[in-house]
Amino acid sequence: MPLSRIQPDRYQDLLTQKIHSVSELMSPFSPPAPQSYASPPTGFRLRAEFKMWHEGDDLHFVMFRKENPKVPVVLTEFPIADKRIQQTMPVLRELLRESDILHRKLFQVEFLVSLAGDLLISLIYHRRLEQAWEIAALNLVTELQSHAIRVSVIGRSRKQKLVIGNDFAREVLPINGEDFRYRQYEQSFSQPNGLVNILMIEWVCKQASNLCGDLLELYCGNGNFTLPLSRHFDYVIASEVSKMSIKAARENLVDNGIENVLLVRLSAEEVSQAITAKRVFRRLHYLPKALDQFNLNTLLVDPPRAGLDEHTVKMASQFPAVLYISCNPHTLKRDLQTLHKTHDVAQFALFDQFPYTDHVECGMLLTRR
Repeated sequence: MPLSRIQPDRYQDLLTQKIHSVSELMSPFSPPAPQSYASPPTGFRLRAEFKMWHEGDDLHFVMFRKENPKVPVVLTEFPIADKRIQQTMPVLRELLRESDILHRKLFQVEFLVSLAGDLLISLIYHRRLEQAWEIAALNLVTELQSHAIRVSVIGRSRKQKLVIGNDFAREVLPINGEDFRYRQYEQSFSQPNGLVNILMIEWVCKQASNLCGDLLELYCGNGNFTLPLSRHFDYVIASEVSKMSIKAARENLVDNGIENVLLVRLSAEEVSQAITAKRVFRRLHYLPKALDQFNLNTLLVDPPRAGLDEHTVKMASQFPAVLYISCNPHTLKRDLQTLHKTHDVAQFALFDQFPYTDHVECGMLLTRR
């Protein structure tokens, strides 16, 4: 995103335009007026990645414009990033410049920060990292911590990963008066806008408070929704294909003492095949009973930008209630063209996860007629 698009003084007008555009897109399905949840206009982004540009012994954080991808734009500020990322960037740049071992063939830096205060920095190289790099990286962590920065550093190159500290950021999300603890692993998905994520989880929990029985959740990730939703259902069957996300979700369930969530490593399409008995999966053998024996009245889906596959849409049409979280209104509209044949849009919400872009997160509660 070009820095010129970041206009905090116009944030509310830009959000109003976005709400109007998405409302028009969804109008064929007669939803109620959307509840809208704004983001802070600056300092909201918990993840950021930058290319590193070398000029002799100097080093800069840069980005590239789509229309001119070979000309770097040097960053002197990045106001949408969390303030801890903003504060760390100039300190880190100077420390990297001073160390030949740390900046040699460094081509990318990634930041992951949590609302709880952890900062994870990944340094990515076009060379193999030796023991000397580990010593220099340990000194880097010590220097950053002297600036009151609670940090871990990861070095990456081809088929290599070296960790100084942790390879995850610890997060604590206050949801409806209860704190939920998460591990967010490096290079695994986590919501980029922490404060809006809390609003989104609370909205989903509010819709769930009027539902009952058991929940089937697809694309559960590290348990972002799973943990708080466990308070509203007898059982939660949560599926995910990413091994790292499943690992994080299992650790998060244990850390929060949650025992009514059952994790399965299946894709959305595989879950639909299991529910309709088209395939038998050994990965489901540990469940206390067959999937069709659970009281699965509610389905939660939070798919990637491509939306739902046709098998999952067909399966969703059989559920009394569907909670659909979408990061792409256009694929949501496509899926609703099928789901609206059986369901009405009972609740509609817009969460501005991505200010100054055309992207917006949508939440819908669909109820079967």
